[in-house]
Amino acid sequence: MSGPGPACHEEVCVTCSDEAVAVTVLRLLEDGMAEVDTGQGREEVSVALVEAEVGDTVLVHAREAIAVVADAVDEDAVDEEVAT
Repeated sequence: MSGPGPACHEEVCVTCSDEAVAVTVLRLLEDGMAEVDTGQGREEVSVALVEAEVGDTVLVHAREAIAVVADAVDEDAVDEEVAT
C-alpha cells in the first residue's frame, strides 16, 4: 500500500461514517475522564488523548475526545493579528 489512507473530511469518521459530536467540558475527573454537556444531558467521556480544560469544547467520537475545538472568536482574533 503506498501513501497515506483516506483523509477525514467534514468531521466524519472514515472508518465508520459516524460524526464527531461537539460537547462542553464541565468537570475533569480522575483517570483521563471528564463530565461533559452534550446539549441533551451530561455524560462521561475520555479526554486522555487531548489537553482539555473545563469550559473547552471538544469533539467526541465513540465516547473519546479526539480534538479540542478553538472558539470562533479566538480564531478571528488570531486571523486579525496575522493580518496586521
